[in-house]
This record gives sequence, C-alpha cells and structure tokens, in this order.
Amino acid sequence: MNTAGSLSAERRRKTVMSIVLALVCIVYMMPVLSVVVNSFKENTYVKTDTFALPDEDSFAGLDNFEKGMTFGNYPFWKSAGYSALITISSTALILICCSMGAWYIARVDSKLCRIIYYLCVFSMVVPFQMVMYTLSKTADTLKLNTPWTIPIVYLGFGAGLAIFMFVGFVKSIPIEIEEAASIDGCGPVRTFFSVVLPMLKPTLISVGILEIMWVWNDYLLPYLVLDINDYRTIPIHIQYLKGSYGTVDLGATMALILLSIIPVIVFYLICQKYIIKGVAAGAVKG
Repeated sequence: MNTAGSLSAERRRKTVMSIVLALVCIVYMMPVLSVVVNSFKENTYVKTDTFALPDEDSFAGLDNFEKGMTFGNYPFWKSAGYSALITISSTALILICCSMGAWYIARVDSKLCRIIYYLCVFSMVVPFQMVMYTLSKTADTLKLNTPWTIPIVYLGFGAGLAIFMFVGFVKSIPIEIEEAASIDGCGPVRTFFSVVLPMLKPTLISVGILEIMWVWNDYLLPYLVLDINDYRTIPIHIQYLKGSYGTVDLGATMALILLSIIPVIVFYLICQKYIIKGVAAGAVKG
C-alpha cells in the first residue's frame, strides 16, 4: 500500500511539474508567436490590435515580407549574406582555435595554463558595455572593421565560454588514447585532428549552436565596428526600416525578424540532442 501511495504521489508530482513547465513554455513562446502573427498583418493593425489574429481586414499576406526586403537602397539579401559570412566564419574560428587551446590547457598542467584558463572564465562575466568604446577604436586601428576581419573580434569575446566547455570535456577523455596515438607515430597536430577532435563532437555542436545564436542575433558589436553604410547585418538592416519622420513599418519589421530567426531555429532543432550532453560534459569536469 505504501508503495502504491508513493507511486501515486510521484505521478501527481510529475503531472504538476509538467503543467507548470508547459505554462512557462507558453509564456516564453508568446513573444515569438506575436512576431509570427503580426508579420502577416497590416501595419495599422499591428499597432492597434497587436495580440489579435489576422482577419480579412488586417491580413496582409506576403506584402510585409516584400516591403521589408525591398525597403531603401540596401538590399536585404546583402545583409543576409554578411550575417551568414560573419556567423559562419566567427563560429568556425572560435571552434577550431578554442578547442585546440583547451586541449593544450587541459593536458599541460602548468601555472601559466591555469592562469590563462581562469582569465578566459573571468572574461564571461565582463559586460560588453565596459569595453565597447575602446574596442571600437582598437578595431579601427587594427583594420578589424570589415566582415572578413570582425571574426577575430568575436573570437576574443566567444573564447571564454568555449574554453570553459572544451577544457571540461577534454579532461574527461582518457589520456591513454592520446598516448597510444603518440606511440603509433602521431605528432601533436595529427593526434588532435585525428583522435581528440572527433571525440569533441558533442561539445563542438553545443558550443557551435550557442555561438551561432549569439553572433547571428548580435546588433551592438557590428554596429560599433562595421561601416554601416557599406556593411549591414540583418539586425542593423531591421533597425533601418524607417520612413520619413522616423516612422517604422512594424509589419515589415516583424516579417524580417521572422525571417531572421527561422535559420537559427531550424539549426537548433536539428542539433538540439547534442546540447544537454555537451553542456553537461563541459561543466561537470571543469
């Protein structure tokens, strides 16, 4: 009887927790659903009936998407191309450099490596606003103010989290595997790329997802570093959806926001099974 009562209480607890989590999920999804709904409504109705579903009077079809992509003299496809270039190159640079650095830090147990590791971890708590003005000046001085060089800036800001997660995962890999590769004649570079890197796949995907979502949606860093007359990412392009006297077409803005979040959501859904595994592996051992 006690066992049956315990099982019943456990089921009730799980049911209550499921309901609570479902309500929390709905609350978090409301802004996204609002963007989806308003992207298909006329601009006037977006302002007056923000949370109402489109009807035959307010439904705009694909007009908002067309207006957003053809607004002004800067084509949307160009902004999308710069966003894709910066996101892919920055993420690739962070993954390859930080995984190699983390492997060295984890295997070479020296005072210098520990200092570098703790500095990387400390960098995660430094607000961007504290360094953004000096960063902008430094980027201009070093010619890091183009879509092809700004990934170096992103590497500096993304290294903290990446190093933290990679070091934790590398410490969970038995060093005997690397010693066996060394006995077989593998040098450090070949050992890393042939042995260590394939085993880092869960953490690589986890860090990649986090970095992609950050870089793709980032507004402030490209706005400060890039010449916005020549190079605009999608967040900057959306910011410039203004007409005369500063009026904003909210319908077109919602449409472009929806277009900008679709690639990240699709990528996240495809790779989500690796996130918890990679985060747990990087956090427990670190």
